[in-house]
Amino acid sequence: MAEAYDVITVGGGLAGAALAKRLAENGMRVLVLEREIAFRDRVRGEQMHCWGVAEARTLGLYELLLETCGHEVRYWSDQLVGFSEFGRRDLVKTSPHHAGSLNFYHPDMQSVMIGAAAAAGATVRRGARVVELVSDGLPGVRVHEDGNGQRVYRARLVVGADGRNSLCRRWGGFHVERDPEGMVIAGLLMEGLAAPEDRMSASLNPHLSMLSLTVPLGGGRFRAYVSIHQDAREPTAAPLSGEANVPAFVAASIASGAPAKWYEGARASGPLASYDARDTWVSRPHRAGLVLIGDAAASNDPSWGCGLSLTLRDVRVLANKLLASDDWTGAADGYAEEHDRHYGVIHRLTGWARTLFYHPSLVPAAVRKSALTRLLADRTRGLDIVGIGPEFPCDEATRRRFFGED
Repeated sequence: MAEAYDVITVGGGLAGAALAKRLAENGMRVLVLEREIAFRDRVRGEQMHCWGVAEARTLGLYELLLETCGHEVRYWSDQLVGFSEFGRRDLVKTSPHHAGSLNFYHPDMQSVMIGAAAAAGATVRRGARVVELVSDGLPGVRVHEDGNGQRVYRARLVVGADGRNSLCRRWGGFHVERDPEGMVIAGLLMEGLAAPEDRMSASLNPHLSMLSLTVPLGGGRFRAYVSIHQDAREPTAAPLSGEANVPAFVAASIASGAPAKWYEGARASGPLASYDARDTWVSRPHRAGLVLIGDAAASNDPSWGCGLSLTLRDVRVLANKLLASDDWTGAADGYAEEHDRHYGVIHRLTGWARTLFYHPSLVPAAVRKSALTRLLADRTRGLDIVGIGPEFPCDEATRRRFFGED
């Protein structure tokens, strides 16, 4: 007979492990299935915005992450190339949650989180590759486990927490939507970078449709990113991936506006990878005993750094609804509705920002210059994606002010 649980999470990263921890410490039987024996550097998001830190506090994860792998950053520094020099924002003073940015090396965070799920009472199986969903009777999954062949596990609810290229999403028959255009992003772990360690440093270059973002991870390590709009790339341009392209990555960072002196003694300490950053999502991520959370439900363009914060919002909403009701179909439907709302706000805000700052053709040069000049003169015209996130207004009046149409 198949082993039965209350919840099975397919994936043991931030989404699956955080949900498992929350539910297990409230008495539920939870199984976490993670295919990787050891987590590897896949050039993933490593920064939580202020509103994501607030979610981490609510879920009881903030102190755990800060004490084990986290690096707290109080300031956000940015420049708009051709318009302004670097300016510094105190996130603790100016965000409604009085929180900075919480950064960490992604594989370290994953190890901490899956360990915390196990410590809370969840059953964790590593090297467990889910090969299909099982839908005859109680929802379940068929799993191939290293050295143990295949077996079936069943639960009241299966949660797909298996990332941007989710197999659960495909098996569940969800229709995946995708933005028609967007950014291409490249990331590299670096040491010896002479960038400030107490702040996030962003350089926005609308003239080249490029962004450079430097994320301090503590201990002299940084994750550096370069993002460029797809329509601004040369058609024959090779992706910034692999060791041979590290000099080209550095050159692109400097072209985006990052100071050249930062890179004089810097060296790569991880893989360089580049990928299509367009949003992908499903509407109403619940169907017949299967729920999607995190990137499996909606992957926002990582150029804006919202992915981890959105993931924890998903975890909190779903966990609270499951814990509050015996009607799990209704609870999962309620989660799906709320997910669509909070992701929809972020999708709309980041889409507006991408259009104004980076799209090479949708906004005429004169209109862009006028809008950005007005934005710099009155920062309340901006979109507070970092500090407020899904609670920021996203109505037509907000859009018009941002684009200088009022």
